[in-house]
Amino acid sequence: MDDLIVDLSFLLARFDLLTFVDLVLVTLTFAFLLSLVRGTQAVLIIRGMILFIIVVSVLSGFDSLPAFSWLIRTALPALIVAIPVIFAPEIRRALERLGRAGNVFAISTEMDKIERIVNIVVTSAQHLSEQRYGALIVIERDTPLDEYAETGVFLDAQLTSDLLQQIFYLNTPLHDGAAILRSERILAAACVMPLSTSGTTSRSLDRHMGLRHRAGLGISEVSDSVSVVVSEETGAITVTQNGRMIRRLDRSRLKNVLTAFFRPRARRNWPAGINQLSSLFENFYLRILKR
Repeated sequence: MDDLIVDLSFLLARFDLLTFVDLVLVTLTFAFLLSLVRGTQAVLIIRGMILFIIVVSVLSGFDSLPAFSWLIRTALPALIVAIPVIFAPEIRRALERLGRAGNVFAISTEMDKIERIVNIVVTSAQHLSEQRYGALIVIERDTPLDEYAETGVFLDAQLTSDLLQQIFYLNTPLHDGAAILRSERILAAACVMPLSTSGTTSRSLDRHMGLRHRAGLGISEVSDSVSVVVSEETGAITVTQNGRMIRRLDRSRLKNVLTAFFRPRARRNWPAGINQLSSLFENFYLRILKR
């Protein structure tokens, strides 16, 4: 006990402003890394790896287990090489997010154009929800979706609420699949989206989500697009982005969520620091909407 008090006194005596800044930077780094994998299968993998490291560290510390200690020292390089392979999707997603955050000189989109697009999508989703017509609307952002547009029917048509509703009208040729929006154009319809493999849908309170929700979640995991999903069974409206879902949205909340997601595009000419602070406030706002 006396040794512990002495050690604590020694640490407190050396604690200064730089030490505080150092601790804050380390904490923010770990918080940022954990935010990248939150809600994905990587959380379970990290939890298992931490438990494995603790157990291995305790066992390898015993002098009576030389063979086990040699095995761990020999296998450690292979484990270090395996980590990038295991976390390949999460690393790719993190690098893409960093690349988009550093894109300070990108051409900004006018707020009035964003408002027109959001209003059209919200109106269409509301009418489709009332009629119980299933829909998957994928709104392209910085990541091009041409490879997924090629799986459907190319339209390149002016975005209107009537046309968007007609695409998802029951038993029409284009209703089964996703409609991809690029700016104020409908790029393609009846497109095939990648299905989510993150496990978010299986852990949801509503475990009976169909292929539309899995496809909307899947395309949000491989791109920065925003998807609006309308359930054919219940008419519930869901938004997916970055591998996460915001569910049971009414008209006003859907508009607020979409506006929050697309508003940063109109501020890309701001300094990077202001963009980062703005993103933090928007993420906090979206978390409140999820509740």
